[in-house]
Order: sequence, then C-alpha cells, then structure tokens
Amino acid sequence: MGARDPRAARASRVASALAGAARLALGVLWILEGATKYRAGFGAADIRLVVSSAEQNPRVPGAFTAFAESVMAPLSGLFGVGIPLLEVALGALLVAGLATRLVAAAGAATLALYWLSDQLIWQYPAMAVLAVVVLLSGSAAGRWGADGWIGRIRRP
Repeated sequence: MGARDPRAARASRVASALAGAARLALGVLWILEGATKYRAGFGAADIRLVVSSAEQNPRVPGAFTAFAESVMAPLSGLFGVGIPLLEVALGALLVAGLATRLVAAAGAATLALYWLSDQLIWQYPAMAVLAVVVLLSGSAAGRWGADGWIGRIRRP
C-alpha cells in the first residue's frame, strides 16, 4: 500500500484530525488555565505560597524545594507574571498549530514542574495525556495548523 492508496490517505487524514483535535483541546485548556490565573489576580503572593508549601510538604522533592527557595522566592514577581503569560502563550501557539511538538514538550515540562511542586488540579492529568498524544503524533497534530501551512509552502 503506497501513499496513493485511498485507505492509507483516509487513515492519514483521520489521524491528523484526531491529533489536531488533541492539539486544540490542549491549547484551549492552557489558555483557560492562564486566563483563570489572570482573572484571579495571580501574582508574587501565589508564588510565595507555592514556595512555602514546597518547604513544608514532604511529598515535594528536595530538588524542587531548593529551586523554589533559591530561584522562585527571589523572583516571585517575575514568576507571578510569567506563569500565566506562559500558559496563555502555550495555549495560543497550540491553537494556532505553530511549533506544535516543541510547544507540547514545553507544556509537558511545565506540567512536570507543577507535579513536582505538588500543585495538582483535575485537568493536569488530562493535559498530560493530550500532550503525549500530540508529541507521539509527529507532524500529524500540526497538519491543519500553521506548521502544516508552513510545510506546504516550503514544498516545491
């Protein structure tokens, strides 16, 4: 079965549609996560709470606690602004389908940081699964986004 086989072409379109739906869902979840933080007035005080929680919580790995104390605490103002901005940016890039795999990997790394800090909410596991789907789908997740458009322009 070659690439011109109608069944293979249909399977490729279906895989791209499913991967694209996972990309869009993940993007929307990231946008909602960041927007919720903006609406709630997320800032330096919230980062200081994460640092304090890490210091007192035995489930938080020592490496994260050290990072929180030495980096996040002194830069709590920057993190307080940067975290919601990062989340909205991840979401916008995923919805646009731009740098899809790189952004999905950055999102997965962000979720891992949240897990290390023991700051879990219900949608993080769903977001992790969606990120894995996007990462494993190769270029299929970006086919119907900016990545696919750029790829079609580059081909002669």
